[in-house]
Amino acid sequence: MSWAEIAGHLGAFLSSVTFIPQVWKAWQTKCVKDLSIYMIIIVFCSTIIWLIYGISFSLWPVVIANAVILVLSPMLLFFKFT
Repeated sequence: MSWAEIAGHLGAFLSSVTFIPQVWKAWQTKCVKDLSIYMIIIVFCSTIIWLIYGISFSLWPVVIANAVILVLSPMLLFFKFT
């Protein structure tokens, strides 16, 4: 595996786990009033675009990372509206 592939996998891993602490905190506190709804929607939309891109070029680190974010970002939306 080349250094570029390692960097891609590491970047994908870090990108996919960025939402975990926020979702966990939202789950525990049941409070997301300070989160911007626009930020969540933009992240959700960009995730879909990144998924299309990653699938188109078989970039599996991109696909996996964005698939995880695609699951986590709607959870924040759910918490925002409940």
